Amino acid sequence: MPRRPFLPFACAVVMLFSPLALAQQPTQEYQAYEDALARGERQANVWQYGWAGVYATSLAFNAYQASEADDRDDRYDARVGVVKSALALAGTLMDDQPHPAAYRELREGDGDGDIESARRLLHAVAEEERQRRSLQARLGSLAINAASGLLIGVGDGRGRDGAINFATGMLISELQLQTQPRQASVAINRFKPARVSFGDVHLEGEYALLVAPNQLGVALRY
Repeated sequence: MPRRPFLPFACAVVMLFSPLALAQQPTQEYQAYEDALARGERQANVWQYGWAGVYATSLAFNAYQASEADDRDDRYDARVGVVKSALALAGTLMDDQPHPAAYRELREGDGDGDIESARRLLHAVAEEERQRRSLQARLGSLAINAASGLLIGVGDGRGRDGAINFATGMLISELQLQTQPRQASVAINRFKPARVSFGDVHLEGEYALLVAPNQLGVALRY
């Protein structure tokens, strides 16, 4: 019978990666989740205060234009813009991302690196990230921008300007939505389904590549 080269190769791979993959995997996985939430917290703060600054600037500019602009149409558009910017500013300041609270919860836990609790927390944050990019999350901005477009296009008889106002508002709203943190989803999706068979024995689980400055390995999760 010809010798099968697969088994020695498989054993060599297991010997190469097993100390990192099996012994250190839970600790590294927990650390990866903690790092993801830490990055998410930083981006959440930048996102919230950055967009608040954008809308505050827009509010101040529109407030000035509403009374000082020379053109009557510009003054009308600015008054509509004041309302839009004020609503957007208030909504952004009240819209707390889930990452800071989740990061505090993870750090203030039992301190024992409970990987199951960390996984549940990451999945909850990842689900909220998904909800924040869903169609339902766009309904508020759709209603506000549609109302402003109608006020200009129908109420003031300038259909083209109303359409531009609506399209511009939706583009900015979409940009705000897409720049939200998504670190939890990325961390969860690092792990891919895996299926290994040895004769009649079938193992199902997940794997992920772990790359660090001084080591390379494969994390196995069954």
